[in-house]
Amino acid sequence: MVTWDAGPHVHGGWHVPESYGELTAALQSAGYDVHVPRMPSTNPVRPPDADLSSDTALIRSYVESLVQDGRTVVALMHSYGGQVGTNALHGLGVAARSARGLPGGVSRLVYMTAYAVAEGTAMMDKVKEFGHIDLVPVAFDFAEDGSCVSSDPKTLVVGPGRDEAETEAYLNTLVRWNGKCMYQPLEHCAWREIPVAYIYTTADMTVPLDYQKNFVEGMEKAGVKVQTYELATGHCPNFTATEAVVAVVDKVVSEEENRQS
Repeated sequence: MVTWDAGPHVHGGWHVPESYGELTAALQSAGYDVHVPRMPSTNPVRPPDADLSSDTALIRSYVESLVQDGRTVVALMHSYGGQVGTNALHGLGVAARSARGLPGGVSRLVYMTAYAVAEGTAMMDKVKEFGHIDLVPVAFDFAEDGSCVSSDPKTLVVGPGRDEAETEAYLNTLVRWNGKCMYQPLEHCAWREIPVAYIYTTADMTVPLDYQKNFVEGMEKAGVKVQTYELATGHCPNFTATEAVVAVVDKVVSEEENRQS
């Protein structure tokens, strides 16, 4: 019997596994095994001693251990987590492993308002492309060592949808992150070989909708079919639209099961 995993959930910048507690519980209640490894770039070391390459190595190793056990994995990636998953999961898709006579693999990449760009592209390259580089010091509070926090996480990162106490509790899970990750380009591109779904968040103030649509257009221009879903919420649907995210995962898994049957 195939074991379906709604993970790893590749978390975003500033976030840690605790930030996804409600989504993890909801996915587990829906019958999924869920894995949310903490990426090294969110560790408390100052100056930061981990970056995109460290995060890539961790996620790749983690997913390799899952698929080597024959598991079929859905990778759910949030924000910066899209950059990490894109870089880390090449060669681990179901098709690539099957071609080598190996069981298991990543069946779908689900980008949740996440960066989905090509090799050689950094997150800040997209910011420059949209002419928003002057907004970087407004949106992010960088320290001299390159670590950063959001300048207004309540407004820019979370947005409306939950009451004050719940939002404050969520904000308290966020940590300082190595902002240098935003300037580091990809070396690999998993979406070229693994089927893709994308969750748009229409009220996002951290990764605006025009960025999200640009990511999807780029993949489609490269010949990749992208299944899209749209949620009327901000940058953290894991918190502000939890059940809707679970519904998307259910649809993705159902489609994959039907395709294999």
